Amino acid sequence: MQVTGHNFPAMRRKSIEKASCPIARSLERVGDWWTMLILRDALHGFARFEEFRDSLSVAPNILAARLTRLVEDGFLDKRQYSAHPPRYEYVPTQRGRDFRPVLLSLMAFGNKHFAPEGAMVEVINTKTGKPADIGVFDRATGLPIAAPDYRMVPGPAANARVKKRYAARKVEAGAA
Repeated sequence: MQVTGHNFPAMRRKSIEKASCPIARSLERVGDWWTMLILRDALHGFARFEEFRDSLSVAPNILAARLTRLVEDGFLDKRQYSAHPPRYEYVPTQRGRDFRPVLLSLMAFGNKHFAPEGAMVEVINTKTGKPADIGVFDRATGLPIAAPDYRMVPGPAANARVKKRYAARKVEAGAA
């Protein structure tokens, strides 16, 4: 690529799949926008290649690559629904369904911070019809994960680097 008389080599993305951080490991699998939007659509009931392509207006080669990776990473199951010609549908696995709260949190964040015109999509309580106040909660207590009552600490599998990072400072979890 040429920029103002300089030649820059193509940037290669570094893999973070083996990073010690669970956020980094997750981002390695779902960290690009097409993957997140494909998962969003799959969790809304889209299953066929054409449905994803029409919904997202994504190039077929990009869609095929992302669907293949989502199957390899265990987010979607690939099921044949037609033999001649061979056609497949992509259905969320348990891992894919477990990703739903992440997408809902991202949606709530986007509605709060990047939608000055108001929410385009909301989650409503089907009994009251009122919008849900999406947050992160401790399932054991039902309490919201909020500072200062919760903080992040090294887990049982933490290596020395992670232990050092968290020993250097107290890292609060949740909203302030």
